[in-house]
Amino acid sequence: MSERKDESGLQRKLSPRQMNMIAIGGAIGTGLFVATGSSISTAGPGGSMVAYGLIGIAIYFIMTALGEMATYRPVPGAFETYSTDYVDPAFGFAMGWNYWYCSAMTLATELVASAIVMKFWFPDSSSVMWSAISIILLLVLNLFSAGIFGEAEFWFAGIKVVTIIIFLVIGVLMIFGIFNSDTVGFENWTVGEAPFVGGGFAIFSIFMVAGFSFVGVEATAIAAGECVNPEKTVPKAINSVFWRILLFYIGAIFIVATLIPYTDPNLLNADVDNVAVSPFTIIFEKVGLAAAASFMNAVILTSILSCGNSTLYSASRLLYSMAESGKAPKALGKVSKKGVPLYAVLFTAATACLCFLTSLDSDSVVYTWLYNATGLTGFLTWFGICICHIRFRKGFKAQGRDINELKYKSKFYPFGTWYSLIICTAVILGQGYYAFTSSGIDWYGILVAYIGLPIFVALYIIRKVVKKTKIVHVAEMDLSKTPMRQQ
Repeated sequence: MSERKDESGLQRKLSPRQMNMIAIGGAIGTGLFVATGSSISTAGPGGSMVAYGLIGIAIYFIMTALGEMATYRPVPGAFETYSTDYVDPAFGFAMGWNYWYCSAMTLATELVASAIVMKFWFPDSSSVMWSAISIILLLVLNLFSAGIFGEAEFWFAGIKVVTIIIFLVIGVLMIFGIFNSDTVGFENWTVGEAPFVGGGFAIFSIFMVAGFSFVGVEATAIAAGECVNPEKTVPKAINSVFWRILLFYIGAIFIVATLIPYTDPNLLNADVDNVAVSPFTIIFEKVGLAAAASFMNAVILTSILSCGNSTLYSASRLLYSMAESGKAPKALGKVSKKGVPLYAVLFTAATACLCFLTSLDSDSVVYTWLYNATGLTGFLTWFGICICHIRFRKGFKAQGRDINELKYKSKFYPFGTWYSLIICTAVILGQGYYAFTSSGIDWYGILVAYIGLPIFVALYIIRKVVKKTKIVHVAEMDLSKTPMRQQ
């Protein structure tokens, strides 16, 4: 395979095969294996499927919008660059640092999770040791070339995909009594208040859980800056996302909800530190897989490493792009002979060493703290992508450009992008509704729910005041395929 360099100094080493798996792997997080049980317990079979379905559709439209821009202008900074050129340089600054913060905190979360998973087998071992081993492994995969990262992600994602396919096949056979003596049928869809439990508020409460599960799908657009033939590779990778989301998430929820009643307490207790009651583990045990817990623990470990691998890659490319455009220290833009932004990778990994806080408190407490610290940032990124796309299309129209110049067009524009924008706005503003109760206001709950929002707004305002930036006029928007580097 040729290793062409792009104008930025990075190298186009990611093959179509790897890009497809990056797209799939980004859409399948650890949440699928553990968080779906809690969702079903909260909103019931029907409610959880509706919540994941609505979020899944929003993600699909966001990905097609991002895919349109990334195919037209495949750059490492992706939405940070688009935010700068299509909206406001200060907005690009806020988008870039918000996503980097999200990625660094997510990486720290995954490092803690890797220690929790390893302690399933080695309960008396050191959490710091396992987190250190994981970060060293991820550095090895990211410091040498984009091709090594892509190959590792291909195999990590492949393990997840194979596991889910096996799970879906076994689940369907169990429903019709092939793997057990009694036909289960759909009786669990009528237990208690099923299929919809808790009404609209319960469905809305699942939105954040579903959204966090999907965080990472945008890595495909960031990887567009280093993939071979992005005009063909990116659209194919983007188009594969929706059907995987539909099959894997909706299919898995349907199987779990059909085989396990939503009233089962194990569903509510499933978590990364309690893999024994993961819905996947329970169902595999029902078909006689004695080592189901160990098997699922191994799968969850590969899922964690996949997420960490992809997150470190995405964060470093964002930092590199920001360094190139003057939004981050110049040193972070240094590229090795293999086309890797070395200091950007190392700086992100160093920040993620917050995972070593486990030496000060319990694994579960640190995991929860880091998880809460990233909750809103993913939706803020998706919100920004929608704004970029709307502005991009307005610029195209204002400058009299032919829409057929776009090799890949987003689906159902403008409905799709506006739908996603409304969903993201609703979650951003309403996700902390539980903190407002009849007995008073839970200020800690508000802090946990909204911590990302004031940080994002502050980044935007401070940059705007300091640099005196202006919103880009649509008639003056830079629609060239080689972006200007603005501060």
